[in-house]
Amino acid sequence: MNDAYITAARPQDVAKEVESGRGRGCRSFTLRSIDHGGMLDRERLGAARYAAGVQAGVRLEADEPAAAAPSARRM
Repeated sequence: MNDAYITAARPQDVAKEVESGRGRGCRSFTLRSIDHGGMLDRERLGAARYAAGVQAGVRLEADEPAAAAPSARRM
């Protein structure tokens, strides 16, 4: 297993999930966004990066609108 999806909300729980993933051999981690990239997400991301170590990849899940409409063209 190379990638782990982290769903914990509290930074200390994020770190525990990451450490558990490292123990299973994961080397990249994706955090579920719960604050649309706000302060809580950034704090969780920092906890994950610290727990994962410098060799691992850690990213925050992209917020994508459920119904993204294409931009209207002007005529």
